[in-house]
Amino acid sequence: MDKIKDTSANEILIGTEKFVPMISEAEIQKRIEELGKQISEEYRTKLPIFIGILNGSFMFMTDLMKNIDINCEIDFFKLSSYGDEKISSGKVKLVKDLNADIKDRHLVIVEDIVDSGLSIKYVEEMIQFNQPASMKVVSLLMKPESLKYDVKIDYIGFKIPNKFVIGYGLDYAQKYRNLRSIYVLSE
Repeated sequence: MDKIKDTSANEILIGTEKFVPMISEAEIQKRIEELGKQISEEYRTKLPIFIGILNGSFMFMTDLMKNIDINCEIDFFKLSSYGDEKISSGKVKLVKDLNADIKDRHLVIVEDIVDSGLSIKYVEEMIQFNQPASMKVVSLLMKPESLKYDVKIDYIGFKIPNKFVIGYGLDYAQKYRNLRSIYVLSE
């Protein structure tokens, strides 16, 4: 197995594809701190449930929770729409459902990236059946050019171009999630 070097100055080669740094670990952490403060302030008088969308959101959710300074609960959905590909299959499959009762609760959905919006649309439709008091979405990354569904993202870490990215929870065939920065496929 090859060892991965992850510094903001390094390129990463995966086969013949070259990935270059896009968003550094420091930039990610600074933005997450800002999002944590904003969300904490808006939910100060509520007891929200933060719901992470696995697998991609685990790193973002962990660091976001470190910056939330109010009482809250945590739960997870696990969805699948990519498999080992670089583009979505166009179909979402629920792999793990929530454990929490979300009726009349304030939900904050935590996503790593909003690409087409399909996963968020799927989650919104599934959740509305359970009659939450409110639902907002926070995503570390958003690709505005890629949106195909009318979804509202309430808190956005970074808007990025429609390019394939890896690192900080985002994978390529289930690998490279452990990179501390976000890398983009070089042209």
